Amino acid sequence: MYNRQMKGKGQKFEDFMIEQGLYDEAKELAAKKLIAHKLKAEMETQKLSKSMVAKKMNTSRVAVDNILNPSYNTSIGTLERFAAVLGKRLSITIK
Repeated sequence: MYNRQMKGKGQKFEDFMIEQGLYDEAKELAAKKLIAHKLKAEMETQKLSKSMVAKKMNTSRVAVDNILNPSYNTSIGTLERFAAVLGKRLSITIK
C-alpha cells in the first residue's frame, strides 16, 4: 500500500500526491468530472434529457449515462460527438 505519511507541515499536498503516485490519477479524474459537469450543464440549458441526447447520438440512454460518469473510460471521439449534439466543440489544450 501507499506510505501516506506527509513529511511535515511545510510539504505541499501536490508533492505528497506525486510521491504517492496518486497525482496523475486524481488530475485525470478531476478533468473527467469537469467535462461531465459542463456537458450536463449544457443539457440543462438546452432542456435536453439523456434520452433526447441518446436519440440524437443514435445510442442508448445507458451509453449517455456512461459518458456522463467520470469513472467510465469514454473516448475523446465520443465526447466530441456528444458535444456536437449540443452544438458545441470539444477543445483540448496542451500548454
